[in-house]
Amino acid sequence: MLVVEDELLQKLQSNLFNKGGCQRGGDTGTGMADLSTTWECELLEQFSCLTAATDEELRLNTSDITSGSSDNTIGLLHLSDEVLLVILRNLDPVSLLRLGSTCSLLFRVCSCNSLWTTHFQDSFGVSLSYTHARCPVTAKTAFRLVFMWRSLFRNIHCNRAFQEKLFVEIPLAPHKYWIQWLVLEESVPLPSVRLPCSDVEKLWGITTDLFQDKLQEKAEDCDALKFEWRELYHLALNHHGSASLVFQHVLNQHQNNEHVELESMYHQYVQCRFQWLFTYWLFRQPTPYNKQLRSIFLQWKKHSKRKVATWGETLCDVRYLASLHPITKDYWRGRLARGNENLGIQTVGNYFSMCKSLVAWILGRDWGRLKRRKVYEDTLEGVYLLLRREMQETLIEHERFWQVAKVQMTRVCTLEETAANYVNWKMIETLPYYKLYLVSGNSVYLDHVQGFLRRKRIIRDWIYLEENLWARQLLPESLYTLLEFDTKISQESLHGDSLPAQLGRLMWLYLNSGQELYLEAVKGMVLQCAQACLNHLSTLQACEVRVA
Repeated sequence: MLVVEDELLQKLQSNLFNKGGCQRGGDTGTGMADLSTTWECELLEQFSCLTAATDEELRLNTSDITSGSSDNTIGLLHLSDEVLLVILRNLDPVSLLRLGSTCSLLFRVCSCNSLWTTHFQDSFGVSLSYTHARCPVTAKTAFRLVFMWRSLFRNIHCNRAFQEKLFVEIPLAPHKYWIQWLVLEESVPLPSVRLPCSDVEKLWGITTDLFQDKLQEKAEDCDALKFEWRELYHLALNHHGSASLVFQHVLNQHQNNEHVELESMYHQYVQCRFQWLFTYWLFRQPTPYNKQLRSIFLQWKKHSKRKVATWGETLCDVRYLASLHPITKDYWRGRLARGNENLGIQTVGNYFSMCKSLVAWILGRDWGRLKRRKVYEDTLEGVYLLLRREMQETLIEHERFWQVAKVQMTRVCTLEETAANYVNWKMIETLPYYKLYLVSGNSVYLDHVQGFLRRKRIIRDWIYLEENLWARQLLPESLYTLLEFDTKISQESLHGDSLPAQLGRLMWLYLNSGQELYLEAVKGMVLQCAQACLNHLSTLQACEVRVA
């Protein structure tokens, strides 16, 4: 149940306030305020999986609690609206929405303007005034609409569909829907625009006396004036008197609009934001850095040259590239920085900045190619193991990555010295003690690694005794190679009833525990298998003699 709640919470955070439009009891707004109801209905359906109770049972439970027929305890629903509002001020927008989805009483209280004006102020830096009926919509609806718009606008650099919508339709769109939202923004990444004075006055609410200088410079045959977006914003701010009144002006313009386009664009963004941002970060860097990033991204990484050949092109398999690194794979799935796409991509960028420093440091050492590659790979694995949980919660800076990488690289080099050579080093990399030492640095795990290698050498020395020459000659290849010192025993090979699997299990128990009982069992099984092979050969020779 907790897993389901966590998954739904993540979904809510990314899909916050996604739909609008159907009427529901408890919300008294009219006109555009009706848009604030369908999204609650949709989220209420999502939350229905958190409990086995039906809607009818929920109403019965609510009435029981309210009436107090079951016991004399005082519950949340017994509190007055004033007390509930004081409590609910401590909730974030997602929690407030979740609580309001539980019953009609809490839905009414959680929709109160005083709660949502506070969240509006905290999220967008402006306050909504409901004195003298200045704001044309409820605070809840205003929050929802501006939240969707701001989410799209802040990520316009990676949203190709939204860029095309703005560049193509401005200023040609008959209803000028998107220009009405652009009135809120001071910095707009679009070229200057030519608009008739009547449109400027209608959209920005600016009277003509504020741009008399432009009217004097206007050519007689030209009906439109050229404006910079920043200039228009400051003119609107000067005319209305505050950013809050500019917001209220824009919301007033939208009170009769249907927001199908905005909702559709936001829904598309929610579904694809991680893929879009990752693609933009990977392929849209400045030319010098772009080349370095590709080199670092593929440095000492096993990859398909065929798939990498289309790097940055339309047909490039971006999902495959993301799968090459555990951090980019986590970001692709929305698992970094609590699902915040912007903080997550900053973490990804800081990680590869650390990789660049790490590669430069390793290449400066007098090491062989194999050692350089393995130090790099194991260091990055240790960094991920150590910071995985932290990355899921918050942004990780470059300095934090680099500090952990230096510690991990020291531990990797210690493991390499313990292994004594590259063959042994590759053999111990799958041991649980290997990763435990990387994460903790505890010398106890290093002792376990040394004991593993020592016991592996004992098995190899035993089979190479002169008295076991006959056994070496008779054993099947699959069993003989397991006894070699440089043979890696994978956990996948330990399952099944075959002779290699049975011998592998006995060796694995001895190598990891050091119990002599398991060593004797290994020796007994090897000699038994060799004797069985000898008996089989003797039988075949006897048959051949009788036939002859």
